[in-house]
Amino acid sequence: MDAPRALDAIADQPRVREFLATAITEGRLSHAYLFVGAPGSGKVDAACALARAVVCPNGGDGTCDECRRVSHHTHPDVHWLAPASATGYLADQIRDLIADVSLAPMRAKAKVYIIDRADLLRGTAANALLKTLEEPPGGVVFVLCGRTVAAMLPTIVSRCQVVPFRVSSPDAALQATVRESGASERDARIALAVAGTPARATEFLNSTERRQVRRLVVQALGGLARDDSWDVLKCAQEIAAAVKIPLAAIKDAQEEAVKESSDFLTSAALKAVEAANKRELTARERSGMMEALAAAESLLRDVLVRCEGVDSPIVNEDAAATVDRIAARSTTAGVVRALGACSDAAANLSRNVSAQLTLEVMLLAIKEAL
Repeated sequence: MDAPRALDAIADQPRVREFLATAITEGRLSHAYLFVGAPGSGKVDAACALARAVVCPNGGDGTCDECRRVSHHTHPDVHWLAPASATGYLADQIRDLIADVSLAPMRAKAKVYIIDRADLLRGTAANALLKTLEEPPGGVVFVLCGRTVAAMLPTIVSRCQVVPFRVSSPDAALQATVRESGASERDARIALAVAGTPARATEFLNSTERRQVRRLVVQALGGLARDDSWDVLKCAQEIAAAVKIPLAAIKDAQEEAVKESSDFLTSAALKAVEAANKRELTARERSGMMEALAAAESLLRDVLVRCEGVDSPIVNEDAAATVDRIAARSTTAGVVRALGACSDAAANLSRNVSAQLTLEVMLLAIKEAL
């Protein structure tokens, strides 16, 4: 039996891919996995690939409707969880999960629960999950994603099969992106700077809307010298609106999934699903905003290379004229302050500051710094 094609998305993690492929093809899939690794190592991408392989009737072909639903986070049997508060998971989140675990799958033969930032499972929320992790019903797979085993509660780690992830070297990530997307090395390098991992970079390259967000960011930075404050605010508004465009299709798919399952769920369960869908859209918007910030940071790093006179190729080769124009009127100290504004913006997003306000503050700070 061949390895599920869905696992091709993690080709840059060959050991993980081989491990999961063997477990699936030999029917030895564990009920609980703990994916651990640094940010950018592709843990969530791997969780998504595993979920596709589990629920797809074709063994994870990666192209059918079931696989597309998983990728869009709209499959009713694949549940994505993220901390509902800045301090971690809420006990009610885990209680809702436990109540759902006992229900039969709606479309697939199995159910998958992907718990991101599992290191934020603490106190009552963690204790509530322990028994279910230890003795889940048949046909249920948990995938927890965290940074390190040391950051997790030992009682949770002991109930999971730990799968370590390594951060790919830049060259390996570049070649994986080129191989998966068919893009040029130049475009793959840009996509990795924005999206972080080969799997997400490939998705970025295949999305006209996400690439348009980057173009707007480049245009905004290139025009800061001549724009007044009103122009800068308008740029922030355009970028924030562009980030939301890809969410329309996801929202439609969510509504379709709710409609399909409305006959089987209680009103309380429907409210819980709608709340989860709303959180998912918010998380997707935040992810799109992080890509916009990454695009700004990447361009400014290229400007810093020019200001320092470093004999090194820039990442944003398609925007070389913009990079040179900004560098010609900037200083190293100013660019460093501008990069700090990008870091501050990412911190504000993590504190749930509105996307547009975050962009406005960042662009105005970069304008002042440069």
